[in-house]
Amino acid sequence: MSVTFRNATEADVPAILSLLMDDKLGATRESTQADAYLPTFREIEADPNNTVIVGELAGDVIATYHLTFIAGLSLSATRRAQIEGVRVASHLRGQSIGEAMFADAEKRSRAACCKLMQLTMNKGRTDSARFYERLGFTPSHIGYKRDLT
Repeated sequence: MSVTFRNATEADVPAILSLLMDDKLGATRESTQADAYLPTFREIEADPNNTVIVGELAGDVIATYHLTFIAGLSLSATRRAQIEGVRVASHLRGQSIGEAMFADAEKRSRAACCKLMQLTMNKGRTDSARFYERLGFTPSHIGYKRDLT
C-alpha cells in the first residue's frame, strides 16, 4: 500500500475533520462545520513552523497529522518536533500506514534540524500507546492541560 504524504490545503479540511471525528474521542469534540476551522487552518498554513500533513491513497485523504517545530533553550537549545492530531482512517488501521506517517514526520523533523520528536496523547488511547512505544517513543513525561474556556 503506497501512501503519499503532502502538506494539506484548505480543500483538505473537510477530509481532515472526518478523520478527526473517526474515533470515540474525536466524535464528541469536533464539528462537521469545516468553515469554522478555516481561520485556524490559515493561521497554521502561514506559520513556517507549523504544518498539517495529509496522507493520500488512490486520491483519497486517509491519514493526517499536525507537525510543529519548537525552538527551546532547554536540553542544550534542542529544536523539537511536536506531533499532534494523528489519525489514520479506521478501516485502514493495522496496515502500516501509521509507520509510514511517522517515517514521513521523522524525515521532515530531521530536515528542520530537530533533535527530538515528541507527542502527547489521551491516556485512554491504549492502542496508540502501544503503537508509539513500538516506534521507539518512551512515556518519559507526564503532561497536564488546563481548560481556559
